Amino acid sequence: MTTPSFPSRLPNVGTTIFAVMSALAAERGAVNLGQGFPDFACDPALVDAVSRAMQDGHNQYPPMPGVPALRAAVASKIEALHARRYCANSEITITAGATQAILTAVLACVQPGDEVIVLEPCYDCYVPAIEMAGATVVRVPLTPGSFRPDFDQIAAALSPRTRLLILNTPHNPSATIWSQQEMLHLQELLAPTGVLLISDEVYEHMVFDGRQHESAARFDGLAERSFIVSSFGKTLHVTGWKVGAVAAPAALTAEFRKVHQFNVFTVNTPMQHGIAQYLQNPAPYLQLAGFYQAKRDLFRQGLEGSRLRLLPSNGSYFQCVDYSAISDLPEMQFCEWLVHEAGVAAIPVSAFYGDGFDQRTVRFCFAKQDETLRTALERLRRL
Repeated sequence: MTTPSFPSRLPNVGTTIFAVMSALAAERGAVNLGQGFPDFACDPALVDAVSRAMQDGHNQYPPMPGVPALRAAVASKIEALHARRYCANSEITITAGATQAILTAVLACVQPGDEVIVLEPCYDCYVPAIEMAGATVVRVPLTPGSFRPDFDQIAAALSPRTRLLILNTPHNPSATIWSQQEMLHLQELLAPTGVLLISDEVYEHMVFDGRQHESAARFDGLAERSFIVSSFGKTLHVTGWKVGAVAAPAALTAEFRKVHQFNVFTVNTPMQHGIAQYLQNPAPYLQLAGFYQAKRDLFRQGLEGSRLRLLPSNGSYFQCVDYSAISDLPEMQFCEWLVHEAGVAAIPVSAFYGDGFDQRTVRFCFAKQDETLRTALERLRRL
């Protein structure tokens, strides 16, 4: 039997670094601080709410844009936090996680021949989505070391063919957050253009030390051109449920839903009803920053005095470290060495760059039980 061959839509894409490192961690029995998911349970009240939804008969197709109660809850949350009112009927869509939301937004607005700006290091789903839309990826590096935006380089990358820019704050992998001044600078830069924005805000409730998450929804000139992406998986500790949301002006949402209805149609019904019920109490997401800040502080304090140099961690549930005092291995080889010799899995930051730019920096995830973190810290302090 001979299987016909065909040109690959993504010839440069292989298995993701997250799957590779998780498999290696499992094989070696290492503490997995690589892939970004919790190793602890969600609130039992959330599971109960989903179970009740199933028992109440919410098991058939919901409306294509999402369960009305959940869309209303998302709109109310955005208004309470960012003082912008989105219409639940025409401007909020429930998605099968943030990755589907980002792909759908790209396919909805990008045409072959368009250019899309990504700010590197960037999450690994951005570039394949752009390539599947037939567009050209324009890579603009964030400032090495600090991971702050370089607006001169962003301005230089804008062209008449630029259709879209993808922003991520709080940022994966660097754990930086954009300031109000930086958001205003981006707003000013895009004002004379027709460039659209995907604002990937999946770590929106994980901002530390009294800082504020500067959502694109807070800025008129950004909100009017933005698909704002959120993730209930990240916020509620249920990454495997794959439920997210997109807020966008009605005209953008109309185009988004044209694609959404054909690449996923709609999203798990009882989970939507359960999440809608659970979100009636805002305390869990309002307390999330404090919850993860305690884990960040435990992790950072545990590495004080070690040979791993801590970079700032202002948001998300990641901590990057510079390991150059320990090894001159490239990042990927260092991560492999770390699994074998220390029994801890990390992610090379170079995996988030198209050219594999190497800064001797790796990313750890601290969304783990304190016991898990202490075990990893004990191993890392020996390096």
